[in-house]
Amino acid sequence: MITLHKLNGTAVVINAEIIEALEIGQETVVCLATGNRYLVRESAEEITKKVLEYRQAVNAQGKVVNPIQGFERKSP
Repeated sequence: MITLHKLNGTAVVINAEIIEALEIGQETVVCLATGNRYLVRESAEEITKKVLEYRQAVNAQGKVVNPIQGFERKSP
């Protein structure tokens, strides 16, 4: 899980395992595999760094993680 900040400053904790894409602009849109989207203050570079740090911590524990277990994609 990584902590990001919405435009109003509210912290939001996002499951880094289900980030599908980042849309880069003045603000960054985080698109999740669940279909949810978050408009955040952090840049794509900052988010990528946080995800890499998270993944390194998870891999150091030696646990196998299934990032989509229990999630279903919503049809538009």
